[in-house]
Amino acid sequence: MYPLIRNRRLRQSESIRRLVRETTISPNDFLVPLFVVEGKSIKEEIPSMPNYYRMSLDTLQQEVKELWQLGLCAVLLFVKVPEKVKDIQGTEALNPDGLMQKAIKTVKSACPEMLVMTDVALDPYSSYGHDGIVADGQILNDKTNEILAEMSISHALAGADFVAPSDMMDGRILTIREALEDEGFHDTGIMSYTAKYASAFYGPFRDALDSAPVDIKNVPKDKKTYQMDPANRFEAIRETQMDVDEGADIVMVKPGLPYLDIVREIKNDVDVPVAVYQVSGEYAMLKAAAEKGWLDHNSVMMEQLIAIKRAGANLVASYFAKDVAQLLG
Repeated sequence: MYPLIRNRRLRQSESIRRLVRETTISPNDFLVPLFVVEGKSIKEEIPSMPNYYRMSLDTLQQEVKELWQLGLCAVLLFVKVPEKVKDIQGTEALNPDGLMQKAIKTVKSACPEMLVMTDVALDPYSSYGHDGIVADGQILNDKTNEILAEMSISHALAGADFVAPSDMMDGRILTIREALEDEGFHDTGIMSYTAKYASAFYGPFRDALDSAPVDIKNVPKDKKTYQMDPANRFEAIRETQMDVDEGADIVMVKPGLPYLDIVREIKNDVDVPVAVYQVSGEYAMLKAAAEKGWLDHNSVMMEQLIAIKRAGANLVASYFAKDVAQLLG
């Protein structure tokens, strides 16, 4: 075949490389995670996540408008609630005037067309830092599902377009879907954290929300009884098939780069959109390496995101979203 076929002909200039490029990145690919706190005029940097912030509602309003102007069209909301409202049942999660509910309304007021997805799990509201109800040293699956369904209805009432259960309880997608249908929220979508691994990459996120499990007697010290074992591959396929059957509209793999084999497996197996969460530890590592001068920030950032999309992601939740949109200009 050589020299009739020379693959380098398609690499010899930037113009031809752009023309035949298989994978591209645009602002349309991103969910922007946003951290919301009580107060006014707050924009406080998260120490382990340089250039990323917790924001009060008034600051959130400004941020959402800026994101929209950059072409970013979807946000994923998380809240850091005061310690005084946390309890072992996560009661504050169901407060119709709670911080999440107010955050949803703030985003929709500032930018009605912005797609709003909401985190559905109990850890931000739990004094134990767990995604579910804790009793006798166990995470209660079915009781948790009932509360997650109530949370989802509360978020839908506030104006959420999608709820995003991140808890990894068995059967929660069906419970939430049935509850939304019963309440008439037929068009409210579910993005399921389908293959969420018990990863060591979540540390900065838990700093951001103060949601790490507490070290108390008779309380599990980690989330390994409900989040997936990082060693498992086929289990992710079972989880995904079940979530799709139960009514998930989008499925997610979390974290991103260490689990691209899982992304491809799931993409090959289902017909619904696949999301990837490029998590806080992935963000923090690149920021730290770039600060040291060890890596070129923008080049590595784009290479990481291209790898995630190339593996099969339709959309990416990433703390780099704003950086990318500004870079693409």
